[in-house]
Amino acid sequence: MKRSDLQLYFIMGTANVKNRQPLEILEAALQAGITMFQFREKGQHALTNEHYEHFARQCQNLCRKYNVPFIVNDDIDLALKLNADGIHIGQDDYPVSLVRQKIGQMILGVSVHTASELQVALKYGADYIGIGPIYATTSKNDAKPPCGTEFLHQAHSIYPLLPIVAIGGIDCLNASAVIKAGADGVAVISAICESNDIQKSASTFKSLYL
Repeated sequence: MKRSDLQLYFIMGTANVKNRQPLEILEAALQAGITMFQFREKGQHALTNEHYEHFARQCQNLCRKYNVPFIVNDDIDLALKLNADGIHIGQDDYPVSLVRQKIGQMILGVSVHTASELQVALKYGADYIGIGPIYATTSKNDAKPPCGTEFLHQAHSIYPLLPIVAIGGIDCLNASAVIKAGADGVAVISAICESNDIQKSASTFKSLYL
């Protein structure tokens, strides 16, 4: 993967979309220029069984159409079955060492919140790390308290070549502060899923890198 793949990292599942079709949102986001997509199908009304896999394949096919990396959240078996571009795991999921062993050279993203978690992620070859929630978020019911940009800045200072994506409550108004703190990109859910003009929202985010 390239560091620039993280610039506008869109995360979505059916639970994140209201009043529109999820695939419609995803294609609009792809057309608007998102640089990476994470399939995250969780929540009380999440799809299951064959519907879950079918929706994942539909998302993957759209990503292939626009040549955007397709990342699966947490689900190693699904990532391998679909031959996804990568997988992203949190600290409450599988051990990083086990995931790297199972997925081989597939892209591995790991959410970290402390220096010790960062060390473990690096030890087992994480291709990028996710840090957050930077700000308060309503997109994840199990989100940790917001941490601000301090740890993000520290991680970037110690490992300036490590690809970092920031997540949590990031929108067009506060994204510049996150990038200045050292993030290579921002991961967003609501900022796209709830946008009335996805093209405009994406363009605003991407203009921060010019």
